Amino acid sequence: MIRLPLLDPASPERFPDPRHALAEPNGLLAFGGDLSPRRLLAAYERGIFPWFNPGEPILWWSPDPRCVFDTATLKANRSLRRTLAGKDWRVTVDEAFVRVMRACAAPRPGQHGTWIGPGIIEAYASLHTQGHAHSVEVWEGDELVGGLYGVSVGRLFCGESMFSARSGGSKLALVALAGLLRDWGFPLLDAQVSNPHLLGLGAREIPREAFLAQLRRLAAQPFDAVHWRKASPRAAADCL
Repeated sequence: MIRLPLLDPASPERFPDPRHALAEPNGLLAFGGDLSPRRLLAAYERGIFPWFNPGEPILWWSPDPRCVFDTATLKANRSLRRTLAGKDWRVTVDEAFVRVMRACAAPRPGQHGTWIGPGIIEAYASLHTQGHAHSVEVWEGDELVGGLYGVSVGRLFCGESMFSARSGGSKLALVALAGLLRDWGFPLLDAQVSNPHLLGLGAREIPREAFLAQLRRLAAQPFDAVHWRKASPRAAADCL
C-alpha cells in the first residue's frame, strides 16, 4: 500500500522534501492541497509540479531523473527548416494563453481524456495574470497552429505542455522559446518527465539532485516579467 503525505490546506507553502518522492510511480510525492497561485509557486520553486486526472485528488510529483533542455543547444534542425520552408507563420508571446492551454487539453489521437481539466486551466490562467505563467503561440494568419505554456521561476522556465495543429507548430514554439530564454540568461528549460518525443527534440535526463541544485541557483536570480510583455511578434524565419 502506498502511503503519501497529505498536504495541509492551511500551509500552502509547505511540501515534503522532493528527495522523499517514491521511486514507483516515479516521483510521486504527496497529494491534496489546492491549486492556488501561492501553492503552485511554492511547488515550482522546490522542483515539484501537479499532475493528475480530473476526478482524482491533486497529486504532486518530483521525478528522478529530470528531463531538461539546454537552451544554448536547442535550435531548429534540418527537418524543421524543411517543414517551415515557404510557410508564412509568425510567433507571439502571451497573446493567447488560455487558448494555448485549451488546445493542449484537446485529446490526441488514441488518447482518452486529458489531465488539463477546467481546474488546471483556471489555476494557470491566474498564474498568467500575475505574470508567472507564459505562452508561446504560432500563427498561420489568424489560425493558432501550435504553441506551448509553462511557468517562469527566476531564470528557469518550467514547460508544462505543447500542441501542434499543423506539422512543426509545437517545434517552432519550442525553438522560439529557447531563443528568448537564451537571450534572457535562462540556461535550462524544464521538461519534467522524459519521453521519446522530447528526447528526440534534444532533451536530456539529469539526476533529480542535480536539477534541484540548479533550480535553487536559478530561482534566486530575479527576472522582471515585463520582458515577456515586451516580446515582439516575429516571423518564423527569425526564430530559426
